[in-house]
Amino acid sequence: MTLLGISETSDLARADLPEPRLAVEGLTVGFTRDGRHRSVVRDVSFSLPAGRCLAIVGESGSGKSVTARTLVGLTGEGSVIERGSARLDDLDLTRQSKAGWRGIRGRRIGFIQQDALVSLDPLRPVGAEIDEALRLHGWGDRASRRRKVVDLLTDVGVPRPELRARQRPGQLSGGLRQRALIASALAWDPDLVIADEPTTALDVTVQAQVLDLLGDMKRRGTALLLISHDLSVVAELADEILVMHGGDVVEQGPAEEVLQRPRHPYTRRLIAAVPSGRTRGERLAPDTATPPDLHLVRAHTDTARVDPVLAARGLTRRFTAPDGSRTVAVDDVSFTLRRGETLGIVGESGSGKSTTARIALALEDADAGEVTLLGQPWSAVPERVRRALRRRIAVVYQDPLSSFDPRWNVERILVDAIGADVRGHAARRARAADLLAQVALPPETLDRSPIRLSGGQRQRIAIARALATSPEIIVLDEAVSALDVSVQAQILDLLVTLQDEYHLSYLFISHDLGVIHHMSDRVLVMKDGRVLEEGTSEQIFTDPQHPYTQELVRSLPTLDDPRNGVPA
Repeated sequence: MTLLGISETSDLARADLPEPRLAVEGLTVGFTRDGRHRSVVRDVSFSLPAGRCLAIVGESGSGKSVTARTLVGLTGEGSVIERGSARLDDLDLTRQSKAGWRGIRGRRIGFIQQDALVSLDPLRPVGAEIDEALRLHGWGDRASRRRKVVDLLTDVGVPRPELRARQRPGQLSGGLRQRALIASALAWDPDLVIADEPTTALDVTVQAQVLDLLGDMKRRGTALLLISHDLSVVAELADEILVMHGGDVVEQGPAEEVLQRPRHPYTRRLIAAVPSGRTRGERLAPDTATPPDLHLVRAHTDTARVDPVLAARGLTRRFTAPDGSRTVAVDDVSFTLRRGETLGIVGESGSGKSTTARIALALEDADAGEVTLLGQPWSAVPERVRRALRRRIAVVYQDPLSSFDPRWNVERILVDAIGADVRGHAARRARAADLLAQVALPPETLDRSPIRLSGGQRQRIAIARALATSPEIIVLDEAVSALDVSVQAQILDLLVTLQDEYHLSYLFISHDLGVIHHMSDRVLVMKDGRVLEEGTSEQIFTDPQHPYTQELVRSLPTLDDPRNGVPA
């Protein structure tokens, strides 16, 4: 029997070796740029035995990824290890040359990065990527490597591995790309695997499969260093947790103790920010300047949901694949969005939820069915007729930076959205400043370039742009999936506040069940282009009827009690 392409014989031989162990003591890392030096990781210490998982958690900029990349020799240009030590068994990881690292990476240490589409070469098949990990360390001949690649893809749960090995990353789903990346990292059955945000932006079912795979590695004796901002994922795998903030370790201990009895205020804030059914009607980020008591917000908006503002009937959309076959992306989908309501649409990649959203926005035509907006024909009329209504519906995407013109500053982005209704430069700038105030950003942000802003600030600008035409409906397509948990909490609080103040209706597209449960009044569950189940948020999450919905809910990683010990 084999697992991850490793035979029982090699397992027995490996059992005689000393247990692999990663030991880090007082690690301090800095960067020198433009003649200025700054320490970004300070005095990090931990020990990781074989068969155990240590999770490093924190927000962007906390130092967690710099720590991980230092341990695999990929910290980057201008970096310097100021002091401290890091050893994997007999290897001093702080004193390796480039040639030394080439012999260690892949063979002794596997590295799984977050974005498989970026990490994998888009111009060559994924099988060639895995083959390279074997070839660089002299494993076998071409034929044996080809068989090994298929074995590895099989072991990480890739269906039809012979076919997938010949496909490029762009031809694979996000889950399949991530599995291929994991297969590449595991090709040599390394002593240590460093996984940097390995499940971010994955569907909950695919995420569960990846977590199972990482758990299997741990049970086989691999030391696993997990970098994540998702505490629910961490709770599934970690034996010990190290919490970082601003380059410093603020808390460290057994996973159960850190998650259930957090000592540091920052850890408590991270745990409180995890959205779920328990947090409905509560503010996720109580320390931020997001207006009013959200208990009142929910009570207010519940009384206003009478008029349908967006309705879809029998939507169907087919696509023609390169081989000439026809794929049904959306199959007879119907829904109604009422005034002041949040309708969540959840499903895995390829379920049709984003295509449904694009048809609802009249950015894509349906092959059958129709959409009405505010009781008027919407999808079935020409764009020149839709133009008068288009300002009533807006959209916020997952990656705001890619939706901004990179040449424009924030003022120009917002002024462009404001349009000709406001005349004169001074009046338009004042209106843009008002929009920033609505999303809790200062007026000086107008003169900044989005690329120099944080992810949370950019998403606030995207929301401000969506508000520019005073819409009644906002479609949010994975609008918080790429954000740290604390920044995500601030954006979700902001969306609820804006909904209350302006009686907005949200069509909320997400693969994150915790976010959907926290935000949605009603939920549509989609798979393979069809709506499998529809109901209130409470019905879907506490009494799901369809087997697929039941599987989704079972797959959702959760903290045992994410609010325990956390002040509301």
